[in-house]
Amino acid sequence: MERSRPHIAVVDDEDSVRRALVRLLSASHLDVTAYPSGEAFLSSLEDHPPDCVVLDLQMTGLTGHDVQRQLAARHHDFPVIIITAHDEPTLRVRCIADGAAAYLRKPLRGDVLLRSIETAVHERLVRS
Repeated sequence: MERSRPHIAVVDDEDSVRRALVRLLSASHLDVTAYPSGEAFLSSLEDHPPDCVVLDLQMTGLTGHDVQRQLAARHHDFPVIIITAHDEPTLRVRCIADGAAAYLRKPLRGDVLLRSIETAVHERLVRS
């Protein structure tokens, strides 16, 4: 059965950020699943593959960049949007070079995040 709304995975170890993102995306008519860690997200992929991932860069355990590299190694083709409170030019370049669809700084502007998700999901559909 095909989903009518894009499924977005939110991966952030900060509870308040995760809850805020879920509220924003749900209010925008997106199907959202939130994960408190990179490990939890990666273990869910077989049963719940997303159409797009909003991924925090600085997390305990696996970092967002670690998760991004594992997704590439597993040949997952869904877009990854990196979010971070600690913008570092070298990390930005590395994440984009490794295939991130967008790299956004916290605090996030809701309209920018939603536009980034819409663009990433649309581009993925066009490639398919």
